[in-house]
Amino acid sequence: MTGSLSVRNLDDDLIARLKRRAARHGRSAEAEHREILRQALTGEPEPSFDDLAAEFRAMTRGRRHTPAEALLREGRDER
Repeated sequence: MTGSLSVRNLDDDLIARLKRRAARHGRSAEAEHREILRQALTGEPEPSFDDLAAEFRAMTRGRRHTPAEALLREGRDER
């Protein structure tokens, strides 16, 4: 199954540059857009869950955290 992506609010100059680049490569603007995304994202390694979790912990370091059991209890008490 293939997906679809709409990109809104692009600068007119950027669209014109995309169309010129597509013409140089003998592709439609849509095909060029797909190729640009493919090249940009296939060379980027997908971070592991452990790396993402470590990044999240670093972002939230020093913040006050509410224990899950307190949140569950609060949710039950609201019913």
